[in-house]
Amino acid sequence: MKVAVLMGGKSFEREVSLASGKVVCEALEEAGHKVVPLDTNADLVPTLCSERPDVVYNALHGKHGEDGTIQGLLELARIPYVGCGVLASAVSMDKLYTK
Repeated sequence: MKVAVLMGGKSFEREVSLASGKVVCEALEEAGHKVVPLDTNADLVPTLCSERPDVVYNALHGKHGEDGTIQGLLELARIPYVGCGVLASAVSMDKLYTK
């Protein structure tokens, strides 16, 4: 299976995301998957479209990674991904609303 791992990003949690992404990539490769590590940037959409992964693993942290933004982008691109959808991701970022 071809798995794109999204990591990095522009949030203040960038370094944590890169570390998480690296560990995920290693585990997926060890399990026999073809891994496409992607540090998110302006070329993300064209890269995803050209790579056409079977699934995306989101290792992004913070804003744009956990708030439904990247999930919405992946849904618009019709690329399957692991984890919560747009609404659940957006709601979970608002701790008061979640409770």
